[in-house]
Amino acid sequence: MVAIIAHRGASGYLPEHTLPAKAMAHAMGADYLEQDVVATRDDQLIVLHDIHLDRVTDVAARFPARARGDGRYYVRDFDLAEIRTLSVTERLADDGSPVYPNRFPVHTGRFAVHTLAEELEFVHGLNRATGRTAGVYPEIKRPAWHREQGIDLGAAMLEVLAAYGYEGPDDPVFVQCFDAEEIVRLRDELGCRMRLVQLAGDNSWGEAATDYDALCSEAGLAELARTADAIGPWVNKLYTPGAQGNAPRSSGLTERAHEAGLLVHPYTFRADDLAPGFDNFEDMVRYFCAGLGVDGLFTDFPDRVLQLLSR
Repeated sequence: MVAIIAHRGASGYLPEHTLPAKAMAHAMGADYLEQDVVATRDDQLIVLHDIHLDRVTDVAARFPARARGDGRYYVRDFDLAEIRTLSVTERLADDGSPVYPNRFPVHTGRFAVHTLAEELEFVHGLNRATGRTAGVYPEIKRPAWHREQGIDLGAAMLEVLAAYGYEGPDDPVFVQCFDAEEIVRLRDELGCRMRLVQLAGDNSWGEAATDYDALCSEAGLAELARTADAIGPWVNKLYTPGAQGNAPRSSGLTERAHEAGLLVHPYTFRADDLAPGFDNFEDMVRYFCAGLGVDGLFTDFPDRVLQLLSR
């Protein structure tokens, strides 16, 4: 069965990483709810995709003098109490326009940032009230940068997860990170027994010092499998679009990962932002699930994927 991971919640319908977006994803039947984790100035772990606040909150209006020299507003420069005063909105582009203009209207409603502990408590409550267990899928964001800023984010996140019963390989949790050194450190130094997912993007993104091209090679995957349980690749790394109406072709990454004993959980499946070469969301999902045989996928629209997979 393909695992459906609600990417930042049901973020195709409500502002990302808000508790309403997580509640909607849970109600839709998602198998896992994703949490991106960053740290505040007072070492509180919050659920937010970026180390910056300005793309999804009104921080520039509320604290105009608090940007760094690059013009960005860093989570690490604010205490949790200050962040709680912010209003969360749909993701904004550099020019202030919505990244996805047909989603929830920007700067409307009252959505707030919350802590990782608050979200885990919320998920436990939803699981108990509905009788259906949705797992969690936290990501350690920019761990090397956080250590430079004075906090061991990976260790801090493991402590919070343990407090809510997430500790072992059979618990409903995957821990993900782009940084390959952090994945090894989690297992070997911090003693993490939970399932680990190595995320893989494009080297040009600068997510970590990891060479994703080398990591996705046969030798790289074999080495990765000694530590991790799964790979979470950018969807574009799994295929080559078909030319002139021809069918897409596998890049071989899914097959290599499976040969190494790794699960494959690609990101991100968006109905309003299709991967290159696909004309509709349904064909895209069918290709990766039935054609390539991925084991799970991250999506902003969990209801549409679940309906397509007849679940």
